[in-house]
Amino acid sequence: MKPLEALYWLRFALGIVAALICIGYGLATNTTNNPNILWNGIAFAFIVYVLSYYAIKPKLILKVEKPQKILTAGIGIYLLSWLVFWVLLYTIIIANV
Repeated sequence: MKPLEALYWLRFALGIVAALICIGYGLATNTTNNPNILWNGIAFAFIVYVLSYYAIKPKLILKVEKPQKILTAGIGIYLLSWLVFWVLLYTIIIANV
């Protein structure tokens, strides 16, 4: 598997992890009914993405043709997987509250 393909699938998995962190934070702080939960979720998703960039960059910098692709590869699937799993889990939790 090529490095950028592996990065793509890693970002997919990180989107799911970020959604779990967002929901866990909402449950831990009892803010699942707070109107600002969307902004909290977006902030956590952004933080996880930026941290993943800095964690992955040293390992892939020499393996890709353009180092800028490390930042942009998989951003769409990351946002989509985060949004889908965040909405799904949030809906399940709100239905049970």
